[in-house]
Amino acid sequence: MTETQVELKNVTVNVVAGHDVKTLLDDINLEIHRGDFITVIGTNGAGKSTLFNAIGGDLQISAGTITMGGKRVEKDSPEKRAKHIARVFQDPKMGTAPRMTVAENLALASHRGQHLGLRSRALAKKKDQFLALTKRTPNGLDQALDKPTEELSGGQRQALSLLMATLKEPDLLLLDEHTAALDPHTSAAIMALTDKIVAEDNLTCLMITHQMDDALKYGNRLLVVDAGHIVADYNAQEKANLDKAALLQYFG
Repeated sequence: MTETQVELKNVTVNVVAGHDVKTLLDDINLEIHRGDFITVIGTNGAGKSTLFNAIGGDLQISAGTITMGGKRVEKDSPEKRAKHIARVFQDPKMGTAPRMTVAENLALASHRGQHLGLRSRALAKKKDQFLALTKRTPNGLDQALDKPTEELSGGQRQALSLLMATLKEPDLLLLDEHTAALDPHTSAAIMALTDKIVAEDNLTCLMITHQMDDALKYGNRLLVVDAGHIVADYNAQEKANLDKAALLQYFG
């Protein structure tokens, strides 16, 4: 039996907009199984990022429950959930500290969820590990361990963000349009790296994308979100039979 990693039951998110209450997520039910790689599509404002914010704790839910590993977390702070959840954002600058080197950023990520300072001795000990880690990327990041992150290209910085997010193998990886700000060639390289890391480390992952080709190519499930509802949840076999035309019907 497939283990449930994360479960949302009757999750609703309401926000006050002026004198009105707007529903961003409406009675969402979702089971995420260990090892799932789920692509998430939908129009702008459909509720995709709201779903991520609710899971990550950046947005308080109005009703329902969220469990991780069988434990309820909907009242936990984002900081507490960060011990189990990692997220990569659309903007490559959001996941890294610009004035710190690549190695220093990776050292910081190795302490995710811990109250520990960055120590140069620990950094020196981990240099070989970080070199091997950055060699997984196709863009020369292994040659930039001592370079400040602000001097990296967008693709290198996003690759670093991905390595940092997965360094401690989170229980759940959230990819929030993490290739959207990149050119097509770099985007393809980051997606290939993403697929490699998720597969080799057997991570559980949700990925928001507006690229229909990526939504179809990657992952074993595909969710369609519309007006705060999950309107479709395709399994691997159903997903294999889909094409772009079938997905574009949700954007009409």
